[in-house]
Amino acid sequence: MTDPALLLVAHGTRNPRGVETIAAVADAVSREVGTTRVAFVDVLGPSPAEVLRGSRRPTVLVPAFLASGYHVHADVPREVAESGHPAVAVTRALGPDPVLARVQLQRLAAAGWRPGDAVVLAAAGSSDPRARRDVRRAAEMVSSLAGVAVRVGYVATGAPRVPDVVAELRAAGARRVFVASYLLADGLFHARLADAGADGVAAPLGVHEAVVRLVAQRYRSAAAALLTEEPLRG
Repeated sequence: MTDPALLLVAHGTRNPRGVETIAAVADAVSREVGTTRVAFVDVLGPSPAEVLRGSRRPTVLVPAFLASGYHVHADVPREVAESGHPAVAVTRALGPDPVLARVQLQRLAAAGWRPGDAVVLAAAGSSDPRARRDVRRAAEMVSSLAGVAVRVGYVATGAPRVPDVVAELRAAGARRVFVASYLLADGLFHARLADAGADGVAAPLGVHEAVVRLVAQRYRSAAAALLTEEPLRG
């Protein structure tokens, strides 16, 4: 039986750097597990439903989201249903995950962070409480590795905003404050962090080998389960 296809689903952005990052992640994953298609739930296409309609091959859909909010809980299942595809397994979102926390710590160190420096985890933000819980969990994971309390700040949706958290930490006596970017790709949201008033801003997660392995791991686990389902419909 043919191995299931892999569909990596991201939010979508008009920023070319963001699109390039998702494409680069997909290319790297392809070298690990085979051809990886990309779809987007917002802003640009193709949509997951459009990609799924183009194939009857069993497919593992990996949501490339760092927290599970509306897009993961509502948009992805709706797209799968609308596609009419007979055999799709949807994995959990990429984050939060200890693997990502370790990448963030590496990015922080590369930006000049030293043990004892204050850290703000910067997330895009969401109105969905489930996503906000995931972001807080991600901050806890980084905190356990960094050995300091990690505060959460949001870039686009929700409060507190990253600059406000940075200012609060300085007012509380922090001598150096660094921002850990809880974003997958460079782009508009990440660019805003340069004006947050921090001593340094870590790079986004990006095309890190650990991120690629995490996507591949999500795929392999779901693919194995999908292949054991008998019979596959269609």
